[in-house]
Amino acid sequence: MLKIKNLFVATLFLIPQFFFAQFTDVINSNRPGETMSAFAVGRSVIQAEAGVYAIKEKHDLLDYDGSGFGTDLTFRYGAFLEKLEFILDLQYQTESFNTPYTSYKKNNFRQTVLGAKYLIYDPFKNYEKKKNIYSYNANRKFDWHQLIPAVSAFAGANFVGAKNPYSFSPDATISPKIMLITQNQFAGGRWVFVTNIIADHITTDFPSYGYVLTLTHGFNERWSGFVENQGFKSDFYSDAIGRVGAAYLINPNLQVDASFSSNFKNSPSIMYGGVGVSWRYDAKYKEQQMQFKKDAKKAKDKNKLPEDPKNKKSKKEIDFQEQERKRKSQYE
Repeated sequence: MLKIKNLFVATLFLIPQFFFAQFTDVINSNRPGETMSAFAVGRSVIQAEAGVYAIKEKHDLLDYDGSGFGTDLTFRYGAFLEKLEFILDLQYQTESFNTPYTSYKKNNFRQTVLGAKYLIYDPFKNYEKKKNIYSYNANRKFDWHQLIPAVSAFAGANFVGAKNPYSFSPDATISPKIMLITQNQFAGGRWVFVTNIIADHITTDFPSYGYVLTLTHGFNERWSGFVENQGFKSDFYSDAIGRVGAAYLINPNLQVDASFSSNFKNSPSIMYGGVGVSWRYDAKYKEQQMQFKKDAKKAKDKNKLPEDPKNKKSKKEIDFQEQERKRKSQYE
């Protein structure tokens, strides 16, 4: 029976590690880049990432100019499991186009995706780099374990309404989107490299396949910057885009950012510039964490064996033994 109690107490102490393993002290946002990170926001954590951007477009072959603006909004929610995250990704865009003969406008949801992400493998779970107390140089050597990436998978669906000018089909469609995500952290997390391999609109007449590569560097506790390369290809449209940007951490749950994007062709040439904000609500998460710690402490206290009254010593006996110990040590 005592073994069962001890096992129960040990399990309670491990529960916070199981439930709060992916939660970070500061907000972990996917903005301002386009990659999706491998790690979830944390169980019961709600996170919103929003931005606005301006767009400038020019097509040399079709001889038209376009300009407009858009907004994007992403909701992230960690539920059921620490490794699981549900995501709603929305993007709305409006543009005006001018040709030598006419002008026209188009506006609609450019993207509506609902899905879930699950962390398959975390290379740093139960891993700790061994320190060599005899060698300073040995501790500064490159940790080859950093080359092993965290791996996640995303599965979701695209929802496209009828007569959407950003769609290849005039009909309303629902099509799957899947993604393989890897993430490496170097130099204690100051450098982060994320890769997304994407298959989009898979069951439609124009499936799209692409990638996004993002390298982020934390300059200090507040500022970080990134460079990114994105490419995608389909029979409907193909392109390659480069991005740069920076983010500033206002407080542990609030971040602002800015970025600039441009593609590498003139059919059409496209430039984006935008700003955004990321906000996290983690009060419920912290309440759960405190409750787990309280439960673990209570279980530990209940598990303590009662002291044997026969072994109890009076204060007088304890003082006498302490004096005897000091006297002997002085004599020696």
